[in-house]
Amino acid sequence: MSSVQGPHSELVGALYRDHRGWLLAWLRRNVACPQRAEDLSQDTFVRLLDRDELKEPREPRAFLVAIAKGLLFDYFRRAALEQAYLTELMLIPEGEQPSVEEQQMILEDLKAIDRLLGKLSSKARAAFLYNRLDGLSHGEIAEKLGVSVPRVRQYLAQGIRQCYIALYGEPV
Repeated sequence: MSSVQGPHSELVGALYRDHRGWLLAWLRRNVACPQRAEDLSQDTFVRLLDRDELKEPREPRAFLVAIAKGLLFDYFRRAALEQAYLTELMLIPEGEQPSVEEQQMILEDLKAIDRLLGKLSSKARAAFLYNRLDGLSHGEIAEKLGVSVPRVRQYLAQGIRQCYIALYGEPV
């Protein structure tokens, strides 16, 4: 837990004291690795401490599970991304593979990109990836997503904005 006392640290402390054991047991049933379950449990409460606003939930366990599910989803998505990268890496001839250090840097970059795009809606993310990775035109993306071309432009602008923020920070 954070040593910084936020405006709602007492509430988070009470939730932690009263429900951490239950949440950890729930996570252990959903994650094969006990250490990962422990990490996700801690991350759930850290996420609460990082909030600007926090009201006492009517259903604390459902509230904690909702946060933990989001973290769990992120964990599985990143694990799938890492596995896809490692699978692709195996297709490269041994002499042409990047060094272990380069592989780690590439993997960290992929995770950072995933976090960045994770802030977009599913359609905005898909539009951005269709455009940047597959080279699809605005019209082709609109057809694939079932939206208008102007909407595709909005989605792409959202993706580019996320990239800008990653590189330079929030615009002022």
